[in-house]
Amino acid sequence: MSIFFHEQLYRTSAVMSLVKNFPVTVCGAGALGANIVESLARSGFCQLKVIDRDRIEERNLSTQPYYRSDIGAFKAKILANNLYRALSVSINAHSKELTPANADRLLANSAVAIDTFDNSVGRQAVKDYCASVSIPCLHVGLAADYSEIIWNQHYRVPSAANDDICDYPLARNLVMLTVAVACEVIVTFAATQEQQNLTCTIKDFAVKPLIL
Repeated sequence: MSIFFHEQLYRTSAVMSLVKNFPVTVCGAGALGANIVESLARSGFCQLKVIDRDRIEERNLSTQPYYRSDIGAFKAKILANNLYRALSVSINAHSKELTPANADRLLANSAVAIDTFDNSVGRQAVKDYCASVSIPCLHVGLAADYSEIIWNQHYRVPSAANDDICDYPLARNLVMLTVAVACEVIVTFAATQEQQNLTCTIKDFAVKPLIL
């Protein structure tokens, strides 16, 4: 029986075949990025790449799929190792900072890029490179009890004013709601090329089209 037995019953074999061979690069392996990689891998995506320069800290454990024993290790490598053990899916992991100088190498061969970086410099580098070579790019971000899932042509990189602020409120349930919506947007795009721009709010459990 396939690991993806239930997913295949829901999606159909045709969709599962599409997502299996659909190369996705996830920029960031934090609360959003790591959970998106895991969700996509468990949904049948088998050509995944993840880019993140950071190491795991204790404060990451409540919102990110890591363990206490992983503290101090590189997020991207641990995420890849965990998912290979769980699913025998090989994740292409890069424990590097993505910059304008290396974006071409790190984002090469992507059918879509997903930006979940928590800093404006990284987000801008992803946005600019994807726009320059016409790689579809989905930006996923959080703020307080609100999140956005926005395709590149409609996205504006936030101010760098809060880039160095690490102590901010973050509800795990908002993270997981956002991850679920973002992954469904990616499945839809892989299957139909439709690009959906959405917002999520946790207090009213609302997922709505983004008014552009």
